[in-house]
Amino acid sequence: MNKQQPLRGEQTGKRRVITLGPAASMAGTESEAKMANIKIKNLAGSEVGDFELLDEVFAGEVNEALLWEAVKHYRAALRQGTHATKNRKLVSGAGKKLWKQKGTGRARVGSIRTPLWRGGGTVHGPQPRSYEYAFPRKKLLGALRSALASKVADGKLVVVENFAVEEGKTKHFRNALNKLDAKKTALMVETSQELSEKLYLGSRNLNGVELVLSSEVHPYDLLRYEYAVFSKAAIEALQETLKKSLSKRKSAEAQKEAA
Repeated sequence: MNKQQPLRGEQTGKRRVITLGPAASMAGTESEAKMANIKIKNLAGSEVGDFELLDEVFAGEVNEALLWEAVKHYRAALRQGTHATKNRKLVSGAGKKLWKQKGTGRARVGSIRTPLWRGGGTVHGPQPRSYEYAFPRKKLLGALRSALASKVADGKLVVVENFAVEEGKTKHFRNALNKLDAKKTALMVETSQELSEKLYLGSRNLNGVELVLSSEVHPYDLLRYEYAVFSKAAIEALQETLKKSLSKRKSAEAQKEAA
């Protein structure tokens, strides 16, 4: 971030409002978007340029409740759901009636596999199932904007020119991340068009590092790792996607107000 445009944030309940620099005067239409710059670095840690961050995407409210919903949905889909219990038709044991119904003085019983007896079947026990459920796309994109705004506010968002290296070796990417101050955990984001075999092979064995595509990045990924390292192409593609979704939402709200 430029020193002339410091980050400022204030906590309001479960939503933290992030602003990128001083508020700019909106001379003209409301469609004009405020911009803030972030430094573009190379893998050696040197600054090579600037990238304009759209204020509508990277400086909105950090909706913690929405982030919680997105993480819950993601983790629910990770569950295998292979738990199973045996009911009375699955447990071992004969189906013969143990004694006659009347005349013995004992309680009536029909099978040794009855749930009332030890070793019998389980009633209403868990069965294999999927824990996935539908999550609205608008809420997912909103959570993604909140996660990105949080990273920018914390200074944990890094943009590099590209991930080009001479050899696809782990040590090259480890050294590069160290020079970018991402020494602990990091999420590396690249576009499908720029993804190379060297990048895949060199990053897959890094401890605490994950490589994802810009079209597949999830709020859970951004919250899980300390640093988010985007290539210039990846941050451009993601910003354009979030910008389009935000514009659609604003136009829909405007139409409702007009009606």
